[in-house]
Amino acid sequence: MALKKVFSGSEILAQALQARLATLGIDAMIKNNIQSARMAGFGDIGMAAEVFIDEYFMEKAEPIITAFKMGE
Repeated sequence: MALKKVFSGSEILAQALQARLATLGIDAMIKNNIQSARMAGFGDIGMAAEVFIDEYFMEKAEPIITAFKMGE
């Protein structure tokens, strides 16, 4: 299993994409660099939530990811 980053942005948008992918049965992992930096004492580093999925699902997920990025 190899993970591929498919999105980076705000945590709210990352969670919205994660929910859309879940409708297709695709599990997505969110890595929140903002929370990690805050807990380490570095403060806020901007819009740094990233969404990762297994490369195996890329073909199935691509239309959802593209539509999401286009604001559809």
